[in-house]
Amino acid sequence: MKVEHLTIKELTEAVGGGVTPRMVRHYHTLGLLPPVQRSEGNYRLYTRQDVQRLQRVIALKQQGFQLSHIRQLLDSPSEEPINPTLMAQLQQQYRSVIQQITRLRQTASALEGLLGRDLSCQTTQAEALAQLKQLDVEAQAGLGQLDQLWTNLDAETATHPEVFQEALQRLLPDLSHYSEVTVHLLHQLVLACGDVSLINFVRLSQGAIAAAREALKAKCSVVTDVPAVATMLDQARLAHLGCSVETLIDNPHITGASEAEQAFWDHALWQKRLQQIPKGSVLVIGYAPSVLLAACQLIEQQKIEPALVIGMPIGFSHAPAAKRRLVETQTPYITLQGSLGGGLLAAVALNALVETLIEKPDCHCYLTCP
Repeated sequence: MKVEHLTIKELTEAVGGGVTPRMVRHYHTLGLLPPVQRSEGNYRLYTRQDVQRLQRVIALKQQGFQLSHIRQLLDSPSEEPINPTLMAQLQQQYRSVIQQITRLRQTASALEGLLGRDLSCQTTQAEALAQLKQLDVEAQAGLGQLDQLWTNLDAETATHPEVFQEALQRLLPDLSHYSEVTVHLLHQLVLACGDVSLINFVRLSQGAIAAAREALKAKCSVVTDVPAVATMLDQARLAHLGCSVETLIDNPHITGASEAEQAFWDHALWQKRLQQIPKGSVLVIGYAPSVLLAACQLIEQQKIEPALVIGMPIGFSHAPAAKRRLVETQTPYITLQGSLGGGLLAAVALNALVETLIEKPDCHCYLTCP
């Protein structure tokens, strides 16, 4: 059967993603793309296998892998374990990324120190900007001046309470496309952890807010994975709504993610209780990723039907996997991408929903906005 060949331009068009012929030639030089057949006019000719190879290269590059690592990953036989040398290199890259994040976090903190000032600190803020222009950053004395600058700014904080909403307005991205209820939820999550970047990792399914409000109005059961999450819920407001609070792993000695995870695996009782959660309940998971994974499996098998899942377990491999699986279910959800999460954030999410329901029971903004 005749093999269909593509020119380098056709190859880049098939792959998309901003790939250019120049990039393709560079990948050939690095060995990321194998040598290919040439036409009589000495033009490279590509096959569909080359398209797939280049797509893999681009996908891995977008994930942040270095080109040298991508070549080793793609050239390693799938049936063999990854080379220990490559694993060591990937670990080193991870450490480098964490260092970059640390530096960026320091930069963000400095900017927050200026931009996050409320109106009462405007004069000090202006003085700080003026001093920054005059700093001799090359001299050691300049570093001392910088420390003194922040000390002067900090002195202003003793004159009045912090006005959080003013700071958030300057620091948060544009949230005008979200409903009022969703914006309140996002605000509360940021204030719970002090990290504005958290906004970029929040994921809500279409209809999650509506599902939550309807379930809470119907006096649903709220089921948490561990007692620590239950204690952080707004019990008074939930009682006002007529919602009961139940705990899946009902062991008061479990206070952390690792304990919750192991307990769920060790005792079939907790797994059985998960299968028995009431239909239409709100499931709040803030610690154990395996609880969320098991819940997703039961949802897929139509053995449980929660009205909403707030899935924010902690972990570095199982938790991200559990959250990805949650997103693929048909159940309304609120989650945080990656390893971010924890019992506090999970509880804050539900508390924010409860608060807006009680204070604005007739609000319907969430029906037209996410």
